[in-house]
Amino acid sequence: MINFAKFEVIGNVGAIQASGNVTHLKIASNFRRKNGEEWVDDTNWNRVTIFNERYRKTIAERLRVGDLIFAEGTMRDTSYEREGETVFTTDRIVEKFGILSSNAGAD
Repeated sequence: MINFAKFEVIGNVGAIQASGNVTHLKIASNFRRKNGEEWVDDTNWNRVTIFNERYRKTIAERLRVGDLIFAEGTMRDTSYEREGETVFTTDRIVEKFGILSSNAGAD
């Protein structure tokens, strides 16, 4: 049996950071929660990592901040040392990606 950790995010792009052979996206996803008697939107920022060359090319050519996208993939826990402290992170590695709606021309 294969065991795995998986993520799935649908949301709007907040930032695009391309460097070398990797692209990072910050994706805003929202959910509703009750705050006292009223319902409010609660935004969660998800940082995903893309190594796939085809997806990176699509992102560079077509993706803009504000676009609605979906990303799906695996999660991997890692750690590194910074100033004598161990920093733990969870990487979200994208395996499936798509642009659902373009925000082009919107103000």
